[in-house]
Amino acid sequence: MKAQERPKILQGDTHKIHTSCSTLYVSVNKHDDKVFEVFAKLGKAGGCSACTTEALTRVMSVGLRAGVDLGEYVHTLENIRCISPTFSEGVQINSCPDAIAQVLKTYIE
Repeated sequence: MKAQERPKILQGDTHKIHTSCSTLYVSVNKHDDKVFEVFAKLGKAGGCSACTTEALTRVMSVGLRAGVDLGEYVHTLENIRCISPTFSEGVQINSCPDAIAQVLKTYIE
């Protein structure tokens, strides 16, 4: 299945979430009223967590452009736990992937 080509300009939102690693910024861009791509950046530069988070969202974006349902990503990532869960605005954040799932869930509900 071939991924849809990315338009030159997309509109989106960036969400700020506090995780035990650092502040996580999750950007969600839409095209034709559907989530089209997701990017995540940890506040601290470099490191394994930062590159893994970036890689995860790049792969998710390819899947979204190829037609993978957003709910599949939420179901797959939600409740993944690291060793230091935290709270962000009253919501328990179990890991960076869980934080991404929490953001994406708001685009489904």
